[in-house]
Amino acid sequence: MARKKVELKYIANDSKRRATQKKRKSGLIKKADEISTLCGVDACAIIYTSDDPQPEVWPSPSGVNRVISRFKEMPELEQSKKMMSQESFLRQRIQKGQDQLKKLKNENRKKEMNNLMFQSLGGYQSLDNATIIDLNDLAWIIDQNINEVNKQISKLQGQEGTSSNNNGVATINGEQAQVDNIINGGVFPFVDNIINGEQAQVDNIINGGVFPFVDAANNFQNDYCPTPFNP
Repeated sequence: MARKKVELKYIANDSKRRATQKKRKSGLIKKADEISTLCGVDACAIIYTSDDPQPEVWPSPSGVNRVISRFKEMPELEQSKKMMSQESFLRQRIQKGQDQLKKLKNENRKKEMNNLMFQSLGGYQSLDNATIIDLNDLAWIIDQNINEVNKQISKLQGQEGTSSNNNGVATINGEQAQVDNIINGGVFPFVDNIINGEQAQVDNIINGGVFPFVDAANNFQNDYCPTPFNP
């Protein structure tokens, strides 16, 4: 069973804080001893506590002096290479949190635009109140989905072409149902409402690079049927 994550904040209760300090100090010294023994590295520990004016040192005062002297003999650039102050540590954590927040915002925005796309194409939501930013993001999402459809179609046609060369027969036309499955089943479920007898209109949506539903935002009905695009 996994241990509960400890909240890193100052412990206000005196007795609990002292008990935690004693436990953590012992654990820190144990880890320093293990890394020194197992990895053969020089390590030391100097721990100041509020209850004792004299620091606790490990492994010994002479051992601490030896490690510190060796550290000071290093070039100043090497000394500070991996050194981290409390301020730099907090800055690093804040930056990491900001990056995670930005990533989550982008993911939420994609989901929001996908939902708007499906709602508008289904006639359940109008684009009258959409801003320029919303429409630009929506167009980007549609481009991504259309590119994915085209990739899947090209992949399937390539597989069919290979099969045709091996068998000496043209199978691409005979496997149109597989292409329809990609369009209707996996990537764009909403195309089910469009594709009944309107193959030319579907081709305009997939290959034309335009989005007729944006121009017809004020005329959405429950049974959405886009107007063919004539370049």
